[in-house]
Amino acid sequence: MFSNYKKLRENLESGNVWIKEVVDYYLSNIEKGKHLNAFLSVFKEEALERAELIQQKLNSNTAGKLAGMVIAVKDVLSLKNKPLTCASKILENFTALYTATSVQRLIDEDAIIIGKTNCDEFAMGSSNENSAYGAVKNPYDETRVPGGSSGGSAVSVAADMCMTALGTDTGGSVRQPASFCGVIGMKPTYGRVSRYGLTAFASSFDTVGVFANNINDCALVLDVISGKDEMDSTSVDVPAINYNDDINDIKKLKIGYVKENFAEGLDKEIYDVINEKIDKLRQNGFEIKEIHTPHSKYSVQAYYILTTAEASSNLARYDGVRYGVRAKESVTIEEMYINSRTEGFGSEVKRRIMLGTYVLSAGYYDAYYKKAQKVRRLIKNDFRKAFEEVDLIISPAAPSDAFKIGEKVDDPLAMYLNDIYTTTANLTGNPAICIPAGRDSKGLPIGLQITGKDFDEVSVLKLADFMIRYLPGSSQFPG
Repeated sequence: MFSNYKKLRENLESGNVWIKEVVDYYLSNIEKGKHLNAFLSVFKEEALERAELIQQKLNSNTAGKLAGMVIAVKDVLSLKNKPLTCASKILENFTALYTATSVQRLIDEDAIIIGKTNCDEFAMGSSNENSAYGAVKNPYDETRVPGGSSGGSAVSVAADMCMTALGTDTGGSVRQPASFCGVIGMKPTYGRVSRYGLTAFASSFDTVGVFANNINDCALVLDVISGKDEMDSTSVDVPAINYNDDINDIKKLKIGYVKENFAEGLDKEIYDVINEKIDKLRQNGFEIKEIHTPHSKYSVQAYYILTTAEASSNLARYDGVRYGVRAKESVTIEEMYINSRTEGFGSEVKRRIMLGTYVLSAGYYDAYYKKAQKVRRLIKNDFRKAFEEVDLIISPAAPSDAFKIGEKVDDPLAMYLNDIYTTTANLTGNPAICIPAGRDSKGLPIGLQITGKDFDEVSVLKLADFMIRYLPGSSQFPG
């Protein structure tokens, strides 16, 4: 009903719609969709109070850029005086002491935060089955996963529970669930959006991203949350997004595709859909070029070595003393550490902590961690060289459609391989987006990924917009 903010804003300013109506609509949909388990907390009273205040600002012509936009936030981003669980038992009673910069910037522009969404515990997972509060269900088929780790945010947009949502992307955690749920998911360049207030999984990979139903909304939210932040030394002072939907000049861009991304392991229907889109671009006058990134085949291995190492370090603080739940049945301080972490962390988090500790250990640091850092540099060099030949790169977003809940729980390697097409953008830091490209024979969404040059989000967004609007089968609800 309110899938386009530009139209909504026009209706709000003309008085045809009141902000309270918008909030009531989404609150109703959240209640109807409770069985999808997308939300961990909903801020009903606060949202309605904010609606009244922002309506007054709208009436006096002093409202911000996002007045009346209802947004959900992944529960790894802090919001002062609200629960911050990271979908983990170890933080089940923790309340945030401050607000993340990305969230505060939304609030400052009069967006309404409707609630915190479910996710894989500490953002570790590709299916949203690792949450201490239960799996999130895919709205296209409730027996299937929504993808992860930002599955709750993807579902909240796909099931019309909010207009846009924030997620986080460490190795594809915005783009892969966007693919599985048939929505738009954008990961900006590392450093464009402040990480202050984002609970760290892997600090050199973590990126705040956006889910939306259309490119204009995605670009608007991304523009608002972007920019230098004194609280985050990794944030970068770069020009704003300033996106507009004039795509008349889009055909001058050169489009590349990596042949290695269309090899064994990619589902045949996805292969056909992505190739069809590349052919359609060629027919529409785009220059299409085959490129090679020879070291990308090592991306998953390098990614999991480096991110588990960083996770091992970042999660050391959760020990029952400084943060999180403290185990009661302990005699010594060592027992308290062990028992608190054993009771508080789920199996996937424990697995990654152990892997990370192993690769950082004295006997294996050079063999694994140091070598993975070298591979990361080689992959970055591959993409730098590729972007000397082309402006954008097209690839699948995931090797399959949404798989069944429970199908890969006992096979971590198969789960990790779901990130095969998305991890490279996190290793290199480049911006990337997933857009709906169609549906397969089971009626499940297929996503297409577009990767761009550092800080060239505008070109990524423009090609995405062109493909959604003008290429058959790429509409928001394909088929």
